[in-house]
Amino acid sequence: MAVQNSLLKQEDKKKSLVMEFKAGDENVKLSPKIVKSYLVSGDAEKVTDQEVMMFMMLCKNQHLNPFLREAYLIKYGNQPATIVTGKSAFEKRANRCASYEGFEAGIVVVNANGELEYRIGTLVLPSETLVGGWADVFVKDYKKPVRSVVSLDEYIGRKNDGTVNRQWSGKPATMIRKVAKMQALREAFPEDLQGMYAAEEVDSGISDEQIAPPIDITPSAEVIEHSEPAPEPPAAELDSFDDIMTGEFTANA
Repeated sequence: MAVQNSLLKQEDKKKSLVMEFKAGDENVKLSPKIVKSYLVSGDAEKVTDQEVMMFMMLCKNQHLNPFLREAYLIKYGNQPATIVTGKSAFEKRANRCASYEGFEAGIVVVNANGELEYRIGTLVLPSETLVGGWADVFVKDYKKPVRSVVSLDEYIGRKNDGTVNRQWSGKPATMIRKVAKMQALREAFPEDLQGMYAAEEVDSGISDEQIAPPIDITPSAEVIEHSEPAPEPPAAELDSFDDIMTGEFTANA
């Protein structure tokens, strides 16, 4: 009985956990109930406690506001959840870095002469073959830009049957350029962009623009159940950010 009561108390603490933090100029408040009720794209009822906690910790540690499309938790069926960061969050974070001096990005094609060509933008002619994307991020006092060059074959999104999904088949140049840009930004500012990946990088099957989390939601008292301060979980229950991101979080679904 004592063991059962202890487990029930631990479960109650997980459900009542409320995280409050700053994201830009906004005060953000998250709890497992808020995340499951409002912030899961897909099958919210199938998301696990571990996946919810990983999402909450990423938002808190990277100061991301999921209500402003800066972070998404995507869950379909029994597949592991995907946690992705909105493109705007990458750009805002980079713009806040004093050493950031802009970027250039484009695509890599094999032209009509059979030569590799690095092109700014996303224009691909009918006689050309798209093979990748590239991006340069300019950092103050760096002699050369931080460059990322990525292969289309490595990142192109596919369905379970192996065919290319709708986003990648319709806008492959736009998608691969975005992948290259996100990678270059992360390599240029690793401390500021740790653990942040765009939807196009992780083959979520959807793009940043498609995910539409609720906007202007004010959680009701029924959602945030903390008429008195939420209890602090014991240290053993709330692992470090590094442990959670490496899959060593102790809570199970």
